[in-house]
Amino acid sequence: MATENDSSAAAPVLALIVDSNATSRSILVGQLREYGVNRIVQCSRVQDARSRLEHTVFDYVLCDQYFGEAGYSGQTLLDDLRRAQLLPFSTVFFMVTAEASYAAVAEAAESALDGYLLKPFTPSALFERLSLARLRKVHLKPIFDAIEAEDFESAARLCVERFEARKPYWLYAARIGSELLLRLSRHDEARTLFEAVIAARALPWAKLGVARAQIESGQAARAVTTLQELIGDDASFADAYDVLGRAQVELGNFSQAIETYRTASGLTPDSVVRLQKLGMMSYYMGDRETATKVLARAAILGIDSKLFDFQSLVLLTFAYFAENDRKGIERCMADFGRILERHPSSVRIQRFASVARTLQLIQQRQFSQAVESVRSMATEITSSTFDFEAACNLGSLLAVLAVTSIDLADSERWVRALGMRYANTRGLTELLANACNVHAPYSEIVRDCLQQVNKTAETAMAQSLAGDPAGAVAQLMQHAEQTLNSKLLDMSQQVLLRHRARMAEPDPLQDAIDALRVRVGTAPSRATLGQDNDRRPGGVVLRTRGNADEPSRIAAAPRDSLTFAAAPEDLVDPSDPLRLRPP
Repeated sequence: MATENDSSAAAPVLALIVDSNATSRSILVGQLREYGVNRIVQCSRVQDARSRLEHTVFDYVLCDQYFGEAGYSGQTLLDDLRRAQLLPFSTVFFMVTAEASYAAVAEAAESALDGYLLKPFTPSALFERLSLARLRKVHLKPIFDAIEAEDFESAARLCVERFEARKPYWLYAARIGSELLLRLSRHDEARTLFEAVIAARALPWAKLGVARAQIESGQAARAVTTLQELIGDDASFADAYDVLGRAQVELGNFSQAIETYRTASGLTPDSVVRLQKLGMMSYYMGDRETATKVLARAAILGIDSKLFDFQSLVLLTFAYFAENDRKGIERCMADFGRILERHPSSVRIQRFASVARTLQLIQQRQFSQAVESVRSMATEITSSTFDFEAACNLGSLLAVLAVTSIDLADSERWVRALGMRYANTRGLTELLANACNVHAPYSEIVRDCLQQVNKTAETAMAQSLAGDPAGAVAQLMQHAEQTLNSKLLDMSQQVLLRHRARMAEPDPLQDAIDALRVRVGTAPSRATLGQDNDRRPGGVVLRTRGNADEPSRIAAAPRDSLTFAAAPEDLVDPSDPLRLRPP
């Protein structure tokens, strides 16, 4: 349970202490009061602390490293907070522990951590460490002021200038600057900065940044090589496995991806995010037993957290259905009921609940109602808001109906429509095909769609090279209008831009492309598991102005959330011998 001690002040400072030991909490409260902190919240459990941090911005967080609860630790809390972008730059976060190896400090350095406090310590030592952490934030304030003003170009420039001049905290600045450049799609500049950091001081996060830049620039295969080298140097670097899994999913190498996610989850067994990745990958690979076990654990640990992706609950419902687990399905439906109460206007969650309800109807053998529900979902296939995730869930439902011997005359046509719209890359195709894998013929229909899309693209490119770019654009547009395929639409735009000067009437073609883009909506350019776009392992997190509950993207909007972290040597007391020990 969380308790709160308050005292009034003109400018109150708010601190959070997370420690399972009541005596330790009491000592820290006393020391913080000597430091001048007048409002202190105490949590004895990681779950309570996570809930507090989701709804309150603290000036200081002092979190114990080890907890008696099975599967919980301060490091895992920190990792999950960083991924969910719940630690603003203004918060000073210190890990408190009675012992720490260099490896533990190095792992913490890859998270949004400001320092390590080794017990026992005096109030004066605490004061000095917290003051230095605050000073670091003061030095970097111009950079973050520019970010909060949504002037990302200036922020990136300030970071590069600080790095090149080797001003205080130049490594921090390099990490933030490379992240900004990466999110601004300036991938080559980001990779150059990451490589400059590696040349100056070989840090794992910089090597990981190179791999992320390679993925963002369409070089997933090269990223795999980079990541395998990084893991070879440090087999316990969990973030490297996260990014490696992402690259493998994008390439459609699912059998490799599932082993990568299994390793990442094994390194941090109570990480809600990693459990969900492993569970989703297990589901799509047909390992329903593992999917059920892992996704159920993820739901227990974090269903009320912002870390939880509700698509996990959909796949858990499918897994329970495969096991004919009536009570499991009922639990999922009850969860969706509570979730909808909190998010009544979310179209995404409404779709999820409809899928789960349809599975329940099939399990209860109320086939006519289930069929009507599926028909209703199928009417949305051509909607601009019907995304890839919805396509996978509908494909899974149609496959379930097929193996349940429920004959729907339009099923194959709907599956083909899903495939022709979203089978753009091998990764996307395999995800959609595997969503239908309980009925193999539907999976093959999806894979065949990729071949048809590629053939259409190749024919149009040949026409353009033969001297008829306007005809190529028209052909691509015709197929894009029929299928709502974003790849074909993007190709028509590329051909138009490249050969515009040679076309007699390019403007009407551009108008047609713009109009069709509204109908096509937003489609993924690469395969990801769940809502992966806002989670960037190895990145740095800072909440900027805007809705904290809905972080946006720099590339798509004028603000974003970035992650932020320290170097290992910046985390421990300079007088502590731990600072001098090699890894």
